[in-house]
Amino acid sequence: MLKTNPMSFLAISLSAFLLMMPGAAFAQDKIDLIGGFNDWDAFTLKKPNGEQMCYMVSVPKSWKANKDGVRRGDIYITITHRPQADVRDQVNVVVGYPFKSGVEAKAVVDGKSRFSLFTQGDGAWLYTSKDDAKMVTAMRRGNSLIVEGESSRGTKTTDRYSLSGFTAAHNAIGRACSR
Repeated sequence: MLKTNPMSFLAISLSAFLLMMPGAAFAQDKIDLIGGFNDWDAFTLKKPNGEQMCYMVSVPKSWKANKDGVRRGDIYITITHRPQADVRDQVNVVVGYPFKSGVEAKAVVDGKSRFSLFTQGDGAWLYTSKDDAKMVTAMRRGNSLIVEGESSRGTKTTDRYSLSGFTAAHNAIGRACSR
């Protein structure tokens, strides 16, 4: 099982998240930590043109695969608000490997709220903003999140996230990026 060093979590998650953004962040972008909330960290990013986004990020507490010797890249989940684009609660999961083409990822909150995510590269997203809102509502009420995926090589993985601090981090990005 891969262990994530909590001290490197901030640097890894921030750089990986910024690289996946359209028009990747440049040195003039201002990134600030809003705060750490148990297992979640919240940030703001301000561009020189005034555009602002807020996001929260977490890494899995544990993960497993159906094969031995599996190596993965960065694994994390983000929830993002982009007020200028009228985007709120966009859920993105990065699994550290390319997904098998045409296969959905699955997310389950507390074993009962189930969601299907479309996949592209090493990322997965919900299909609609309504799905994003439903999943975030379930996560605010929940204790744990499980994300299941399948790699392009057929390896199946299960990532277990803690939702401790989720609501506080979500409230913080909501205040920082209010409409």
